[in-house]
Amino acid sequence: MTSSSSTPVSSTPPAIGTGGLRGSAAPSGSRALPEWCPIWAERLGDAYLSGTSCVFLLHGNVRDLVPVSEGAAGHGAMADPDAWGTVSDFLAREMFGRWDVVLAYDVGKGLRPLAGPDPGRLRAMVQWLTERLGNAATWPRDPDQAIAAIDGLLERNLIDPPDQRKRIAVVLDYAQYLVPAGDAGSRSAASRLVRVLGWSTNPLLRRVNVAIVLATDTISEVHPRLVQNPAVTTIEVPMPDASELQRFAMATAQAAGVPSEGMAGVKRAASLAGGLTLESLRGVITLSAREGTSPDGAEFVARKKDLIERACHGLIEFIQPRLTLDAVAGHVDAKQRLEADAKAIRRGELGSAPMGYLICGPVGTGKSFIAECYAGSVGIPCVVLKNFRSKYVGETEGNLEHALGVLRSLGPVVVVIDEADAALGNRQSDGDSGTSARVFSMIARQMGDTRYRGRIVWMLLTSRPDLLPIDLKRQGRAEVHIPLFYPHDQAEIDAMFAAMAKKSGVRLAPGLPGPIDLDLGLSGADIESVVLAARRAGLERAAAEGAPPPDAIRADDLAAALENFMPSAQGLEKEMQEIAAVLECTEKRFLPDRWKEQIGRQGGRSHLQERLAAIREIIGS
Repeated sequence: MTSSSSTPVSSTPPAIGTGGLRGSAAPSGSRALPEWCPIWAERLGDAYLSGTSCVFLLHGNVRDLVPVSEGAAGHGAMADPDAWGTVSDFLAREMFGRWDVVLAYDVGKGLRPLAGPDPGRLRAMVQWLTERLGNAATWPRDPDQAIAAIDGLLERNLIDPPDQRKRIAVVLDYAQYLVPAGDAGSRSAASRLVRVLGWSTNPLLRRVNVAIVLATDTISEVHPRLVQNPAVTTIEVPMPDASELQRFAMATAQAAGVPSEGMAGVKRAASLAGGLTLESLRGVITLSAREGTSPDGAEFVARKKDLIERACHGLIEFIQPRLTLDAVAGHVDAKQRLEADAKAIRRGELGSAPMGYLICGPVGTGKSFIAECYAGSVGIPCVVLKNFRSKYVGETEGNLEHALGVLRSLGPVVVVIDEADAALGNRQSDGDSGTSARVFSMIARQMGDTRYRGRIVWMLLTSRPDLLPIDLKRQGRAEVHIPLFYPHDQAEIDAMFAAMAKKSGVRLAPGLPGPIDLDLGLSGADIESVVLAARRAGLERAAAEGAPPPDAIRADDLAAALENFMPSAQGLEKEMQEIAAVLECTEKRFLPDRWKEQIGRQGGRSHLQERLAAIREIIGS
């Protein structure tokens, strides 16, 4: 991306060399940058040399460490821990390493030259800038004045004689504060936006060695006029991949003094570090070396969980599955399907794994529990996507953008979204300036990305699947719809009572629970409540009699608890939720016999749809 400083203005883009955007043209078919350089940098170089753009917007993992020299590659030896630096370091040292001027600006530090480790180059930059901007102490810090000063430098460079023109790169960090979304109504923000857009479309700037790079954590916080401009190349800086995590971990461990016998633990820690930034991984390894603990021990899992949750601002919560599907009582056919899919993922047969599941059914049927147990059966982490909505403009999309970036780097992972009908929204704006529609689009796009089949398994949980947009329920997203129902025969009742007694830390006396009236419509949560009431009655009686606590629930205590229990009066709501689950089912084997019979009748599905519509009309839902 460089030519001689005496090159006149030309319509031909400058050549690119194997050392970065500098030097002579690279051989056809070869990488323009060294192998150790990140892929996003290659994309930037390709876009520049093709003449597509001279303005670039980097977003994503821009605050992390990136390779800045060949020492990061290792080449069979241990990588150099000093071979990683910031994105700005990389741009100054490698991307624009032979350019005359690399000028950085952010609202905190103001204007400053970036010259890497070369003091002579720094002096030359300062001298040239001082001639045009005055003493460095007077260089503007105010955003409007700084952008105007940069604009003046670029304009003057265009009219300078060819032998005096400089190759100029401008790095604008924290771009969300320079051209913020939703703030173009203010005069100063509009002025900055127009100047940057003017740079992107200026044909003269494209013909000389000028490049402007903006960096932001979340692209949704940058004004959409800039993001969507075809003359601006938007490039995501991804989270580090497995190979980079391992190289960096080994280099960091060596620098921290980890003995050779501890390097195997460092490798295992790196293999489990998906979702962490390099900066976070360095902290974990350095701390374990200082404390003399194994870097891949229980402390690592806890630290990783804490670091990722904090990095995501509490938007995701790790659940460490303690149980497998063997712990699920009832739902036999649903368990068989989930277990078969879990085995396929464990064998590495990701192509046959579903993109996601829709787990639906009335309240209290154990939707969250079966999702967690599925993650335990697969043997992968389970993450709950929490409320990412914010009252501030653009922050909701930024929150979700960051969380999705972390999830992509975590895989394989199970992502649970509870109350999905309320959490995910739809394509309607609903008076929120389009936030709901944009959130829906981001989730739908990620759910349908088949590159992550078997690596991100979506589990949408809801008791109202009829309220979920059809876009999310189609094949290629939440493909398998599994309805869960209350226990519908005595065998399921017995299994549910035994499971809830075990969960509560007690056991049932032999022969219990005995025949239960199925018309009660007891849910798993109801049964747990009955078991706890019976246990409490036994403890109270033993205390009154001065006897030791009973080791089992007696028949009379259970009978009294059942007699005293009053099922929920929300009968219509439960019926509506059951019918909605039946209509959403994608495999008939998941249905209890009574629902199979109804669906199998002529016009059975239409009758259920009519009944669902009638109930919704009655209760106003």
